[in-house]
Amino acid sequence: MPRHFDPTDRQLLIGTGVLLVLLVAAAALFGPAQVTGRAALPSSYSPAWGGAEGAYLLLENLGYRVERWERPASELTAPASRTVWILADPSLAPNADDREAIHRFLEAGGRVLATGASAAKFLPGASAFTEGAPWDYWERFPALIPSPLARGAREITLLPAKNWHPRSLSHVTIFGSGKTAAVVSWHVGSGQIVWWAAATPLTNGGIRQPGNLALLLNSIGPAAGTRVLWDEYYHGVRGTLWSFLWPTPAPWILAQFGLAFLALLVTYSRRQGPARMPAEPSRLAPLEFVETLGDLYFAARAGSSAVETSCARLRFLLARQLGLPSGARAEEISRAASQRLGWDEASLAATLGSGERAMRNPATSNEEALQLVREMHEWMARLQIEPGKGRKEPR
Repeated sequence: MPRHFDPTDRQLLIGTGVLLVLLVAAAALFGPAQVTGRAALPSSYSPAWGGAEGAYLLLENLGYRVERWERPASELTAPASRTVWILADPSLAPNADDREAIHRFLEAGGRVLATGASAAKFLPGASAFTEGAPWDYWERFPALIPSPLARGAREITLLPAKNWHPRSLSHVTIFGSGKTAAVVSWHVGSGQIVWWAAATPLTNGGIRQPGNLALLLNSIGPAAGTRVLWDEYYHGVRGTLWSFLWPTPAPWILAQFGLAFLALLVTYSRRQGPARMPAEPSRLAPLEFVETLGDLYFAARAGSSAVETSCARLRFLLARQLGLPSGARAEEISRAASQRLGWDEASLAATLGSGERAMRNPATSNEEALQLVREMHEWMARLQIEPGKGRKEPR
């Protein structure tokens, strides 16, 4: 027969299922889900047409010390010299600490390769522009002035911006046309900013266009001694789910959920568990009686009483085993044990005689009494009878 759930069981099951669904949804939404092939972001994880996994792997093959950066810009620390931070179309905005850290990074000699209009919020002195729509056609832009960035690249191909005209005189347009700029560069302290209108030259689909690979390598610099940090933090990749949730109120929310869940389990188990009487522990441990009795004998110096008990027990067991009357003398018991059991008559007689003398002498010392009791127990053990238990006579 199918088992029907109790209403309280059903409520507990439903509550647990809802909590599990919420945790899975949180992990799916806020976890470090790596960018898949369908992503439009120029991420180093994405093998899609608009991704940048090909450029990342190419830099590795060319000998660049390239690594994915999954931490905020505030952790960009010195030495910044010969370090390039690639900020490709960031989808998240920086905070004040991030912008200040980027400024320090540039002043210390670092280089930032940024792409897209969304990078304007990160770059000191940047003027915003409107980037082209994703479905627009790529355009070719020639080099306007001689520059290390144009070495080996007479023209490049990328998604054009809409009327991008830098206002600052320090911003130098390297590639562009009469309508719009395509690549702009300027210095901040000892560092340099290279800003592309779009990430096309480093995407899997655009890096194959003439001049685009040369622009990428010129923007990064020589491979020897250059460290390349490819940003993924502002694409939403935050290392681990815990590292993403830790600075948010989520840990406290999860802790409250956990406490509520534990309270639910505790209250449910106490209400639904079987009713049993509490077990009453014994007031005496198994050996406590023996220890107490021994302490009493020791305190009263009543070793003779202990010898009397053991001697009477030994005489009783031997008399029953040998078929003798209970009042048989020690000599008779020893002689019969020697004849029927093969025991040493003199040793047994000495033990029984010493026991009879000791139990009649109140001044028997504890040491002497202990020795006699041990000897009597050894004789009883030879009868294969456990002290304190009787033995049935065989028929």
